[in-house]
Amino acid sequence: MLTQAHNIETTDLKSYSYVFRQNVSVGLSNGGQIRCNIYLPKTGTANERYPVLVTYGPYGKDIPYEQFDAASFADLNPDHKSEHAAWETPFPDYWTSHGYVVIRADEVGTGQSPGRLDIFSVATVDSFCELVEWAAIQEWSTGKIGLLGISYYAATQWQVAARNPNGLAAIVPWEGFGDHYRDFSRHGGIFSNNFFNLWFERQVKSVQYGLPGRASRNRGPDTVDGNLTEEELKTNAANIFDQLQSQRFRDNERHASVNFNFEDIQCRELGGYLLHLRGNVEGYTWASSEFKYLRFITGRHDLPFYYPGEVEIQRSFLDAFLKGEDRIGWSRKGAVPPVDLVLRKGDVGYNDPDAEALYPRRQENEWPIARTLYTPFFLNPDQSLTESKPSPNTIKIAYRALGSVSKPQTVSFHTQPFQSQMEITGHIVAHLNVSMTQDSWGSVPSDIDLFVTLRHLSSDGKEILYTGTIGDPIPVTKGFLRMSLRKVNKEHPRHRPYLPHRDYLSSDVQPVLPNEVYAADVELLPTNVVVQQGETLVFEVSSGDTPGVGLFEHCDPVDRSPQQFAGTNFIHFGPQYINTVTLPIIPPNP
Repeated sequence: MLTQAHNIETTDLKSYSYVFRQNVSVGLSNGGQIRCNIYLPKTGTANERYPVLVTYGPYGKDIPYEQFDAASFADLNPDHKSEHAAWETPFPDYWTSHGYVVIRADEVGTGQSPGRLDIFSVATVDSFCELVEWAAIQEWSTGKIGLLGISYYAATQWQVAARNPNGLAAIVPWEGFGDHYRDFSRHGGIFSNNFFNLWFERQVKSVQYGLPGRASRNRGPDTVDGNLTEEELKTNAANIFDQLQSQRFRDNERHASVNFNFEDIQCRELGGYLLHLRGNVEGYTWASSEFKYLRFITGRHDLPFYYPGEVEIQRSFLDAFLKGEDRIGWSRKGAVPPVDLVLRKGDVGYNDPDAEALYPRRQENEWPIARTLYTPFFLNPDQSLTESKPSPNTIKIAYRALGSVSKPQTVSFHTQPFQSQMEITGHIVAHLNVSMTQDSWGSVPSDIDLFVTLRHLSSDGKEILYTGTIGDPIPVTKGFLRMSLRKVNKEHPRHRPYLPHRDYLSSDVQPVLPNEVYAADVELLPTNVVVQQGETLVFEVSSGDTPGVGLFEHCDPVDRSPQQFAGTNFIHFGPQYINTVTLPIIPPNP
């Protein structure tokens, strides 16, 4: 049985290069509390004050990185390996040695912080904001707070920054999705169940506050207040999977409660693939910050944050806005170009950081790039992909519904080998005309899920693969859409021809009837690739996930039931059915 939570703060007197205070309690305005570890620089000066870097998350502040993910730790920058290294967060050794306080807090309901486990909720944002404001008024704080972290520790930064809590001066959401619905849980309205299930069970639920046996499983120390019973654990945890499965629209409570506006973000900001890329790009595009920067990276999601050069960029940015020490011009308008691109050119393999370091970089003054030529490529009935319109013949191509990675159902369209080099950088949109029909004696389907993929082939026909979130091979980019949620809000201020805006509200649901042809614009994730002479592109349309989706499969049997989707899907061609994929082509600088 759990005892009442109490003050358990300790100060570790080991000979670290910093002062380590463990399980410091921070009271919340709702009567709850957060427990955090604080790492303070060691100096000979009394009453020294420092800027503060704050992280708040559910992975267990006391779990050593090596235990959390041994394989990732093995590949980590050696300069950032230490006893207090923790997954996806800044390392105390480095940052305290450069004059920062580091706070690492257990989210309410996890680790040593009592309360209800309800991640990515409005309670997450409330608690995080109060922690920021608490840190700003401590005797060792200058009152300047920065947020720095990867993934979960980045995604929540957007929401906190939109509230502009007292003391918050700068954020570095290194890789963080921005939209709970569009980026994280429902891509194009389709439930991304596989990643959530794997991630939540392994990385979050395993460190729930009060869970017995954590220490024996290397999931951090056991709860200092004692264990919870099985019934108490269940009561003290929101059933997030069921909520995400059943709440299919942005106006449902789970999604609506964490909705925010990027335009409310005013602090300075410096910001891979399926989960995080869209959020970083949208956050940069729409934030109201006077000084904001977008830096693209390649490689896995865990390692680049700790590369020596990337760490120095983080520090130079934070020094500029938290210390007033601007070495390269972050705080001088126009001194640093706001967009820094990686140009994915050539086949360097995947999951090879040294090879990927050879990709060239280029700086730009805006995103999307102003000189972009949005160029339609036409899908043809012969499955070619050309810049010329197809023949006027009315025809349709069939493919089976409910495809999957293990059994893909795909129609592919190929370009001819390119005669000269072409750069694609920015947002891609596909316009498709589709229908479906039921099987003989089968149930009547009522929807179509569209999965689209852009692939890059070398001159010898081999696919050129890039590095996914966990080092897996991925294509150029992907996109998703549930046809019943095809409605586009063209009046929304964020709607663009190259980036259709959907509200995904329950009132937006439109019927999908058998044998009716429907047109829809499918958003693909923003991307970059340089196609060289002799290479080709392939655009795929499928009824389920295809290779390269990695962990982010959409395979929930409730969300994609045979009763709703089984049958045959079609792509239609003809004078009234023009299908295109519009590519953002970047002409060479004059």
